[in-house]
Amino acid sequence: MDTEIIIIYCICDDYLKSIHHREDPQCLMSDGEVMTTALVAVLYYGGNFAMARRVLDKPEYITSMLSKSRFSRRLHRIKHHYLAVFALLAEMWKALNDKQIYSLDTFPVSVCDNYRIPRAKVYQEKIFHGYTPSKRRYFYGLKIHLLVTEVGQPVEFFLTPGSFHDGGCLPLFDFDIPAGSTVYADKSYNLYWLEDVLKEVGIDLLPIRKKNSKRKLPPWTIYLQNVYRKAVETAGSLINQRMPRHIHAVTAACFELKVTLFILALSFSHLFKVAT
Repeated sequence: MDTEIIIIYCICDDYLKSIHHREDPQCLMSDGEVMTTALVAVLYYGGNFAMARRVLDKPEYITSMLSKSRFSRRLHRIKHHYLAVFALLAEMWKALNDKQIYSLDTFPVSVCDNYRIPRAKVYQEKIFHGYTPSKRRYFYGLKIHLLVTEVGQPVEFFLTPGSFHDGGCLPLFDFDIPAGSTVYADKSYNLYWLEDVLKEVGIDLLPIRKKNSKRKLPPWTIYLQNVYRKAVETAGSLINQRMPRHIHAVTAACFELKVTLFILALSFSHLFKVAT
């Protein structure tokens, strides 16, 4: 764990130095240490910032730990840097992905149980009430739209309200992947016009076809779909395992930040495997 904390801090601190990030000279705790504390919280303590602060408040880790309220304010002030760190790691995963095979899927994140929906304060609109066909269950919260490599390393993601349809959100992906890549997906992503557009730039989008589809796929492609889609399903399971049963958040911004951190934690967990 000590080695992993050092890796997290070095990456965050080096990134901030590379963009010439400036801090107030009176700050006793650097922004790199703030970023590290939040990532340690989602990696090892289920997103419990208080627990991570308590563990890292030692001379060998962080000598001047902020209070709960000040830490929260500093964290939200620099939250956009987490997306930049995610993008840097994503570039590395794309470079290491020799076969250029990717898969994508969507995963629900509930903000509360269904019977608590009338009392929910983080989100209150009907648009956040979604349905998960695989579990035959309604939920209230967000959807994670995730694109991963052949071995489950995340390279792109975005969040939408729970009621948004998976296929309708497919054009929101940047598909910033090399030409010659193949992307596997499930039945929800049968958008022929987008397949044609991606084909023009050298990207093959191959979702599982519906029974009435006019674009049938050969048997070997159907076999590969079932093989490679396991990577994104495993990635979603790993993200869900790190999440607590209830993500403590007072505001929507805080809830979305924690969800983003859990996705970034998945990328760091793959980094630790490569480093060791």
